[in-house]
Amino acid sequence: MKGIIKALGLVFGDIGTSPIYTLTVVFLLLQPTADNIIGVLSLIIWTLFFLVFIQYDWLAMGLSIRGEGGTIVLKEILAPLVSGKKKTAFITILAFVGISLLIGDGVITPAISILSAVEGTVLIPGFENVSGGTIVLVSILIAIALFVIQSKGTEKVSFAFGPIMCVWFLSLAFLGVIYLYDAPEIIKAFNPYCGIHFLLENGWKGYIALGEIILCATGGEALYADMGHLGAKPIRHAWITVFTALVLNYLGQGAFLLKHPDAKNILFEMVFHCASFIYIPFLLLSVIATVIASQAMISGMFSIVYQAITIRIMPPLKVGYTSIERKSQIYIASVNWFLLISVIFIMIEFGESHRLAAAYGLAVTGTMTITGIMMTWIFYLKRKPLFSMLSFIVTCVDMLYLSANFYKIPHGGYWSLIIAMIPFSMIILYTQGQKGLYKKMDFMSFKEFIPKFKEAYATSPKIKGTALFLIRDVRNIPSYITQTMFSHGIIYEDNVFLSITGRNDPFGITGFYREDMAFGIRSFEIQFGYMEVITADDILRQAGIDERAVYYGLEDISAKNIFWKIFALIKRVAPTFIKFYEFPPGKLHGVITKVVM
Repeated sequence: MKGIIKALGLVFGDIGTSPIYTLTVVFLLLQPTADNIIGVLSLIIWTLFFLVFIQYDWLAMGLSIRGEGGTIVLKEILAPLVSGKKKTAFITILAFVGISLLIGDGVITPAISILSAVEGTVLIPGFENVSGGTIVLVSILIAIALFVIQSKGTEKVSFAFGPIMCVWFLSLAFLGVIYLYDAPEIIKAFNPYCGIHFLLENGWKGYIALGEIILCATGGEALYADMGHLGAKPIRHAWITVFTALVLNYLGQGAFLLKHPDAKNILFEMVFHCASFIYIPFLLLSVIATVIASQAMISGMFSIVYQAITIRIMPPLKVGYTSIERKSQIYIASVNWFLLISVIFIMIEFGESHRLAAAYGLAVTGTMTITGIMMTWIFYLKRKPLFSMLSFIVTCVDMLYLSANFYKIPHGGYWSLIIAMIPFSMIILYTQGQKGLYKKMDFMSFKEFIPKFKEAYATSPKIKGTALFLIRDVRNIPSYITQTMFSHGIIYEDNVFLSITGRNDPFGITGFYREDMAFGIRSFEIQFGYMEVITADDILRQAGIDERAVYYGLEDISAKNIFWKIFALIKRVAPTFIKFYEFPPGKLHGVITKVVM
């Protein structure tokens, strides 16, 4: 039970707050006739069933590495199953796009959630004439407060997230049941034919409406992405509760709309019409629920970027830890402020939640489609034809919703693409830049290095103690090591070549010696899962290594090409990996190598 309540607070905030705005924005496009209302509700119910239950709860959550899920996990499962560089490159690009779209989604989620909740204040007596500017200002202040507290850590208050969301879902379900009694005919929405009939009858307008209907499933991807935090079982059990509450509430909103076709802010008007004295408590609850949903998304962004850093597709941004007890409580300042600035900009740019809905959905459906393609491919290669066929059908539904969102591009949807392009450009620039840099580096082969080292070790005076030299691959010795040892004559009694490599699976840390390279020189490797937060110093102590100095290479990049100039700037501004692994600053010695690109 405890796991289910935790899942309600951590996983279901985004999808749980979608009833605030989904039906409202749908019926800005459509006339609230009985057929339209029942048809839209039918599509909402079956969208939740297919795209959340079937795609994520059943199929995706069946694919994991040691209980961890997400786009990177799908990439790591799929990559070893395919052969050929082109296919591997295609999978890698798919994963990059998926990660970038998730970050783009992470900007719009807090903006639309908080804005839509604060807009409910206009129904409070005396606040009817509150201006749109005031609503945006209050929303911005809430967003600023939320992002400012990230550096302090949220573990002290996170225990309350689950119970608050539990109250939220119970409130949604209770509201829905009350209005169902007024219009029991709304139950016809369970018949999928009503949704199909709606699409056939409305033609192009019905197809466009799919772009707003998909908002009911935003946050569905969190079931899979957050599964490593809680495990699949509590998330699956919690989804049953969430699905029931959402369906009851949407049916209740539909019933209310049948009786009050002029309603403009359906959920809040339902509450006000039901019992005005509970309206303000409900409004406060909705604001808190949207803040919790936003918090879950922010924490998710930190995890995604941290994973991207550990598998070396993003530069090593500075990572802070907000909890002494739990190293997994991470905080990345650059990501936090990027998200805040983007959220504020989006709130000011769009001003109202229904206008912001025009930008929302593109990134979500893009992520869902990529997940569907990768799942279908995995099941096909694993020779599971039933799962492969089911994944293919779900992917077709994803693509239908994605195509319906294309009309949003000129109406503000381009902002979600622009935001997603920022991390995507950085990933491409950094990965390609690292490849280009590696090719330009002057390496000495292992066979050539060992005789030179043996001669230098035998004839040169040695410094007492142990020195660590950071190296990626012992078969190729970087010039900073040869420069340090042979040009500067810095040779210690004990020299350890240290490799730190990320593993394809999310968890596990191992440190081990490789075979000795020569007398006076050893090789040690640390391997870690991409979800792990490591302190290299602790692992080295456990292995009995107590170094006096840590040497590592720094590149002074000179470039004429604008691409390489930007890459050089990123390398200059970003912390080095040596800082990322938390080596003692007093022992560090960076050796600069000039590289022309």
